[in-house]
Amino acid sequence: IGTVPVGRVETGILRPGQVITIAPANLSTEVKSVEMHHTALEQATPGDNVGFNVKNIAVKDLKRGFVVGDSRVDPPQETEKFVAQVMIMNHPGEIHSNYTPVLDCHTSHIACKFEELLTKIDRRTGRATEEFPKMVKTGDSALVQIVPTKPMVESSPSLSTPLLAVSPSVICAPPSLSVS
Repeated sequence: IGTVPVGRVETGILRPGQVITIAPANLSTEVKSVEMHHTALEQATPGDNVGFNVKNIAVKDLKRGFVVGDSRVDPPQETEKFVAQVMIMNHPGEIHSNYTPVLDCHTSHIACKFEELLTKIDRRTGRATEEFPKMVKTGDSALVQIVPTKPMVESSPSLSTPLLAVSPSVICAPPSLSVS
């Protein structure tokens, strides 16, 4: 039958016959069938938890945190770095550049380095209060340049291409990360 990854459709539509790319592994294949609760579907839409049959991809090649997207329309890709708005909820002490917390981004659980603190933001108004702050602490909000320590896929909030968060999957949509 092949391999049957499972996950939730975040945006777009997943159909049998569609050629997909699985990132960050950069694997491409065709979707043979789409099922929900052991019932075949003509298409899966956002919010559907589905399994989809693919051939020529081994189970060992898929991991938690991978993302599936249409190969023909802006396929998902690994990110080297991204900017996210981070809110410090409950942290002892100060956070400086090069701090490396483990971030949960959908189903991904990856250590990511705060490469640079770009802007401290007023949590109430959303306006910048300080450019390139030396540190942030509990109660602060900031735009931070983040570098994942392992391969990771992130997508922008304005993403319009189809993506499936496969339960070996992640979709990270900055700016909206939280560190506690």
